[in-house]
Amino acid sequence: MFQAPYPPYDPTDTSGYDTVVKRWPIILTNIIDHVHRLLHDMTLEIQQVRDSDASKAEELSKKITEGQEIISEISRLKYRMARDHDLENIPQDGDILVAEYNAELESLKQTSRDTWFRAPWLYAECYLYRLIRAYFNQRTSWRGYDPFSTQKEEMFKNSGAAIYQIATTMHELESGKVKLQGDSDKLEVLFKEMIQMCLWLDLSLLTHLSPSDIEHLQTVGKEAQEARSDFILKDDQGAVWSYIKTLANQGKRLDFVLDNAGFELFTDFVFADFLVTYTPYFSQVVFHPKLFPWFVSDVTPTDFANTISSLLSPTFFPPNSTTTPDSIAHLQHMVTRWKDYIDKGIFTLATDISNGQKMTEFWNGPWPYWNMNELAPELGQWLSGSGLVIFKVSPLAGSFPLLSLRTNKADVAVGIDEKVAENLDNKGEKWRTSGKYALVSFLPGRIDQ
Repeated sequence: MFQAPYPPYDPTDTSGYDTVVKRWPIILTNIIDHVHRLLHDMTLEIQQVRDSDASKAEELSKKITEGQEIISEISRLKYRMARDHDLENIPQDGDILVAEYNAELESLKQTSRDTWFRAPWLYAECYLYRLIRAYFNQRTSWRGYDPFSTQKEEMFKNSGAAIYQIATTMHELESGKVKLQGDSDKLEVLFKEMIQMCLWLDLSLLTHLSPSDIEHLQTVGKEAQEARSDFILKDDQGAVWSYIKTLANQGKRLDFVLDNAGFELFTDFVFADFLVTYTPYFSQVVFHPKLFPWFVSDVTPTDFANTISSLLSPTFFPPNSTTTPDSIAHLQHMVTRWKDYIDKGIFTLATDISNGQKMTEFWNGPWPYWNMNELAPELGQWLSGSGLVIFKVSPLAGSFPLLSLRTNKADVAVGIDEKVAENLDNKGEKWRTSGKYALVSFLPGRIDQ
């Protein structure tokens, strides 16, 4: 298995250092606060049901006791992390990947890289979420609990105005659907706007989409793309579109490796819907989630299901000044189509395909993705049969036709011209980590695959 070299320490001006000393402690504190609030609510509920429902009161009392144990363990973890203590073995909780994480940890111990400040960042952060999972899993009242679920739901609720606008935008595509499907130039404009939406979570240009609006967008969109190009440090949009056009009427599958829940997952659905409904290039989409809560906001199977049900609920989003009966109807219409696609297998969650549960485990593992073919050969084989794989992370060069959409939020940046990087460094911008710049990277699969 390939092992990339890594430095013996992180400079203090990197995202890795900020992650260890700032971001992780905040994440742990937020979990503690969240559980505290839940326990407070349970205490009040016990007072209400003590006389009328003794079994319910006993159940709540047990959950409070176990919740206090979880708070104690996470508080201890936070203390040890801040003092660079060693990483302890993940306890056996009956869930996936315990042996794999502990085996990796044992190998780190051999080189004295088994503390919070010395461990490779990738392993340490993945380990953190697996350890948190174990803390909850070991308590029967909390087993499988997602401590980030409330945070994800609240963020999603705050995006209602943008979601209604995009739904209306997509509704307007339908009037010219037949013409649009036969016009590669217009499809290309819209495809590039979908990429922008996935990168910046914004579809600001596509406020109206009558046939004349799309023609106008071919001019305006080109100008806007040029304006955005300063912030896209590697731009393979043209290359990926040229490749996609070769897939026409072949019934190809699109694979989406999901990142964040909420509004970002909604835009992933919109992109997938566009490619299946309005273009002749793909006939099926498989969405790849994480099996358990991951990096706070990543999509789990529960998030995937809840997103559809929330979007179909007319009361999920708080009322706002831009919401109209038409925009609500447009959203309902679009998401009903998605649900129909799910029912028919056109949209599929990877965990629902044959051997999908086992394949999906890899995404929650502590390994770099370049080791996929060795550690998860079934997953690598599945993706190699895809027409296109869309990642929100760094790519696996040549393994399969791959489009990577990434805003820069970590120090690693691949495929950027050296002069561009030097120019940005000289400006003193934190361009690697600010999220202001992006990479659109495309690699076709190797010819021998």
